[in-house]
Amino acid sequence: MKISLIAVGTRMPAWVNDAVEEYRRRLPGDFSLMLKEVPMAPRGRNADLRRALQQESRGLLARVDARDTVVALDVGGQRHSTESLARRMESLRHEGTDLALLIGGPDGLDERCLQRATERWSLSDLTLPHPLVRVVLAEQLYRVWTVLQGHPYHRQ
Repeated sequence: MKISLIAVGTRMPAWVNDAVEEYRRRLPGDFSLMLKEVPMAPRGRNADLRRALQQESRGLLARVDARDTVVALDVGGQRHSTESLARRMESLRHEGTDLALLIGGPDGLDERCLQRATERWSLSDLTLPHPLVRVVLAEQLYRVWTVLQGHPYHRQ
């Protein structure tokens, strides 16, 4: 299974890049994680937010393969425990599908991304800064893989 983490933003702090890379490196080839970045649309006092979200949406969706199962990270999405996420990922793996996880910028995702997604997941009821979402998601994907392998990293 190939997992594409497709995120708005190209200039992340080093600690974000280092953390995502650490978890990406730990995952095996048959559960690989790739980070694909999309530039954030310009924002300013007089910026058209709708147009900015549409621009980001085009960039995100351009990086999705037509055969991917698409999941939008959205505050209103389904919440998973680690165990239920592991079951879902195992199901996707058995279906032979690759996964594209869409992470919006500070203003979220455009409606086109939400419509393209077959699922919406929420990491928390808290509002998380989009750079931190990358780290949390990468760690959870590693944790899910360890659960599926029976590895002791995850403790019940």
